[in-house]
Amino acid sequence: MKTELTKQQILFYQQNGFLLVEDFLTKDELEFWREAVTEAIKERNGQKMPGSNTKMNEDDGINKDADYYTKVFDQMLNLWQTNDKVKQLMLNENLGKIIADLAGWEGTRIWHDQALIKRPWANPTSWHLDTPFWSFSDRRALSIWVALDDATLENGCLYFIPGSYHTTTFDNPGIGKNMDAIFDFYPQFIQTTSQSVPMKAGSCSFHNGLTIHGAGANMTNGFRRAMTCAYMPDGATFNGIKNILTDEQVAKLKIGDLLNDDHQNPLIYSKSK
Repeated sequence: MKTELTKQQILFYQQNGFLLVEDFLTKDELEFWREAVTEAIKERNGQKMPGSNTKMNEDDGINKDADYYTKVFDQMLNLWQTNDKVKQLMLNENLGKIIADLAGWEGTRIWHDQALIKRPWANPTSWHLDTPFWSFSDRRALSIWVALDDATLENGCLYFIPGSYHTTTFDNPGIGKNMDAIFDFYPQFIQTTSQSVPMKAGSCSFHNGLTIHGAGANMTNGFRRAMTCAYMPDGATFNGIKNILTDEQVAKLKIGDLLNDDHQNPLIYSKSK
C-alpha cells in the first residue's frame, strides 16, 4: 500500500475534492483485498448490514425509485465488523494517516465500509453527495474507493464535479433515476465539465463526502467490484440521522453527543499518539 501522499497530491485533493492514486495496492495486496471481501460477503449470506434484516440487493427505504435503485449496485456495509481480514484492511493505521493528511484533522475514526458491486448491465449511479446520508455533519469527511476490478468508462467508473465540495451543502437528492436531479439543488454546476476517473484494479480514489459524484452504467457482461470506506474526524457528533446505527444505539444518543463508541466507530489514527 502506498502509505504517503505528496504535497502535490494533497493540494490537488484540496482544490478538487477528489484524488486518484494509481497502483495504490501491490499485486499481492490486491489479491488479499479481493480474497477478504469475497470471503466477507459470502459469510454474510446476503445480509446487508449487521443488525439489519435487509438483504444486499434490497432497497432500504431511503432512496426513491426502489426498483431502479436495486439495479444500480449491490451494497453490503460494515464488513469489517464481521470479518477479521476486512477489519485488518479498514482499520489500518497508515490508511488512517492518509485520510487525516487529506482531511486536515487530528484523528481518524471509521464511519462505515461498504462493498459496491455493479452487476452486468447495471444502471448508472446518479449524481449525489455522501455526507448528507451520515449520522454526523462534517464538511471534511471523506471516503476511499478501491477498485477490485478495472473500473472503466464501459463498466461504471466514477465521475466527479471538480471543486464542488467547496460550496455544496447537506441538501441531497439521493440516488434515483434522474442523473441531473443534483442540479435542482446546485444549479451553479450544471455547466461544469465532469471528470471521469477510470482506474486499474488495485488503484484507488479518495473523495470528500460533499463532492458531487456518480458512476456510469455497466455496459458490459462482467462485474465491477469496489471496496470503499467512509471516515470521520475524532470528535464528530450525532446529527439525528440513523444511517448505519441500530435502533438501540440511536436510543442512547441525543443530537450533539460524541460518536466515539470504539466498538462502532474505532479511532484508527491519531496525530497525538
